[in-house]
Amino acid sequence: MAATTVPSAPEAALKADVAALRTLLDGEHAEIRNLCRAWLSLPENAPRPDLPMEEHREQVLAWARTLADAGETSRGFPEEFGGRGQVGGAIAGFETLAFGDLSLLVKCGVQFGLFGGAVLHLGTRKHHEAYLSDITSLRLPGCFAMTETGHGSNVQQLATTATYDDATGEFVISTPDDDARKDYIGNAARDGRMAAVFAQLIVGGESRGVHALLVPLRDEDGNVLPNVRIEDCGSKLGLDGVDNGRIWFDDVRVPRENLLDRYASVSEEGVYHSPIENPTKRFFTMLGTLIQGRVSVCGASISATKVALAIAIRHAESRRQFGPGGRDGGEEVVLMDYRTHQRRLLPALAKVYALHFAQEDVVARLHHVFTSEEELDRERRELETLAAGLKAVATWHATGTIQECREACGGMGYLKGNRFAALKADTDVFTTFEGDNTVLLQLAAKNLLTDFRDQLGELDPLGTASFFAGQVWETVAERSAMREVLTRIADDLLPGRDDQEDLASREVQLELLRWRSSHIRSGVARRLKGGIDAGRDPFSVLLDCQDHLIAAARAYVDCVVLESFAAAVGRCEDPGTRALLDRVCDLYALSTIEADRGWFQEHGRLSSTRSKAVIKAVNTLCGTLRPHATDLIEALGIPETALGDAAPVARAEA
Repeated sequence: MAATTVPSAPEAALKADVAALRTLLDGEHAEIRNLCRAWLSLPENAPRPDLPMEEHREQVLAWARTLADAGETSRGFPEEFGGRGQVGGAIAGFETLAFGDLSLLVKCGVQFGLFGGAVLHLGTRKHHEAYLSDITSLRLPGCFAMTETGHGSNVQQLATTATYDDATGEFVISTPDDDARKDYIGNAARDGRMAAVFAQLIVGGESRGVHALLVPLRDEDGNVLPNVRIEDCGSKLGLDGVDNGRIWFDDVRVPRENLLDRYASVSEEGVYHSPIENPTKRFFTMLGTLIQGRVSVCGASISATKVALAIAIRHAESRRQFGPGGRDGGEEVVLMDYRTHQRRLLPALAKVYALHFAQEDVVARLHHVFTSEEELDRERRELETLAAGLKAVATWHATGTIQECREACGGMGYLKGNRFAALKADTDVFTTFEGDNTVLLQLAAKNLLTDFRDQLGELDPLGTASFFAGQVWETVAERSAMREVLTRIADDLLPGRDDQEDLASREVQLELLRWRSSHIRSGVARRLKGGIDAGRDPFSVLLDCQDHLIAAARAYVDCVVLESFAAAVGRCEDPGTRALLDRVCDLYALSTIEADRGWFQEHGRLSSTRSKAVIKAVNTLCGTLRPHATDLIEALGIPETALGDAAPVARAEA
């Protein structure tokens, strides 16, 4: 995407129109976001982390039914099945819901995103007609039963089996041992009546890989069905309003039609057929259709981080401590006036803004891919890479920033009544929910290293490493001309003076991050090729390079995020607001460079003088943005029920 360079403005020109900034942030789905804000603003819908677990679960279910009755939970589904076909709008609403009780958010994500999404994207018309209306109205509470105790991220090796019995025309679902039990399944412990169960499909005595089937769990009165065993996971670190459970299947029989058969079917005679012949490619294709959950979790983590920053910055604007006035009995200085406090909060706020706009771009791509009638294979691959990388970076940012905000509020932040306990506990699982972050970054890096994702997706780790030694190296080599251009630009970043003028250039910021991304990516390919050329075991070479793969993915995400932010600044029409947003973008870019300035120095991209200038520039930007901190958090549009009403430390008089 093209970045827009906005001329620097004098500090006097920095004046945010909060309404204009909120309009820019809300984007094309402003109406949906405002509907969600209005619902959250009702006192009865305020977060309730103080409730005992069973009461919390009951409250969350009641909230979910209220949203379903209002038609808000069907928004992303096709119109012919009672939805509105607004995939992007559904995610925007989900993101906004994350300002409130996160147990409700996850409950909705499991029911409508995962369970409903599996039926929609993996099933065919017969499944859509039979189930989607009941799923979106919450008449049929359901589960997404993928994870097993012994197989977390390694979904391809799940041990649950679904064996076709051609004598009866049924699949027999079995849990061979406790390692194969479905574990941590949302909606399972109390409310779920059906599950989309992922199992090894066995037809004619031959394993066909992992497929999804619909398996009833309870009857309409909530009684667990025969040959199904369910155990409550009990109290967790957070999200106690979600009824997570474990499920065992003891030869449970379901009709042949219960196989979600978009990508594979079994005839009545027991003949297996799939339009995708390669089983590994078929597996990754099936998982790729469920990307909406990953994108949604990313957006939710960004919203939760906004809440934490808003609480901490509000507190910092009113809490006074030390200062020259204090010695003479005069008024002390507010926390936000201290550079150390600005440093703790403002770069994190700038990154939240940056992630917001990057998420907006990903959602737009998702909507395009999911609603297009064309086959957009390349677009799907790019979306998978973006979603995996951004989800990892955003959820880690949430975990770190919420902790920083808690500390910035001192002992007041440690009180349960000020929301940080719930925010910390409830978002912590986001780093492993919808994909462990480290695994996701490796997935993103694997995609980045080659334009031949189709072939790569069909390879096991050994084949992947060998493949890198061939075609990937050629792909990286083709980019050498571009790297030379970037190197020449980067070489201009080594003046011996101690000023900050060129650091304010968006192109300088972008090219620094682009050069780092390109350099790390080609370095991974060189290591892989060198190790294999030396005769080493390819899998061992791949393991040795895992840290390098992670670095490549993170560098890529940093580039994409800055490009999205720069483009958003260019879309801002109000001059004063645009000038302010431009400085926020500068702070994101330079604090990102500052965090890795040792790498830039090691690789000759910054001299020691320029490295020090980066620190000075970040300090200057923190001081410049300090008077606008309140406007920047007000523009986020967080309902008061999620701030001062839910966290007294965020009230002006606190």
